[in-house]
Amino acid sequence: MPYDASRRAPSRSRGRPRCRYLPPLQAVDSRQAGCRVTRATLRSDGGARGNPGPAGAGFVIEVDGSIVCRGGRFLGSTTNNIAEYEALIWGLENVHALGHSQVDVYADSELMVKQLNGVYKVKNEGLKPLHRRARTLLAEFASHTVNHVRREQNAAADDMANEAMDKRETVGDPACEPGGHASQSTLF
Repeated sequence: MPYDASRRAPSRSRGRPRCRYLPPLQAVDSRQAGCRVTRATLRSDGGARGNPGPAGAGFVIEVDGSIVCRGGRFLGSTTNNIAEYEALIWGLENVHALGHSQVDVYADSELMVKQLNGVYKVKNEGLKPLHRRARTLLAEFASHTVNHVRREQNAAADDMANEAMDKRETVGDPACEPGGHASQSTLF
């Protein structure tokens, strides 16, 4: 797919330059793209009550230790692994839309983390498109890491996913739906 310079990540922030949309795998200096050179921390978690069963995806974005955005989404009936990827994708879309050029991801799904880091192959056909989407989003950042953490170190994202499952609706910060960009789930 050729690069289209007219495509931009949406931004709801006023007075702050937008990041130019970057196609996957294109190396770029973040200053050229108009991004803030700040490193965001993304904590994502997905879960299902039953497998498959009612599921939710949650994320929390932090900058310098402060939460800047958080959300939870009810996914209907699906598997825990799909919910994990949905949470990551939604979180990455928000990190990108907020204008950050670098991201450190923390998730408690060992399977997803090892798949994204190339340690495990993606064998499940239902996960392959989600894995591709996540890899594409990660490649848009000037730098990124994907790290496994224990469940208790991911409590804030888990809380968002559980709240969404309990309420059966999207929860969190309305500002975490910049321009509608992040509200486009791969499941709906």
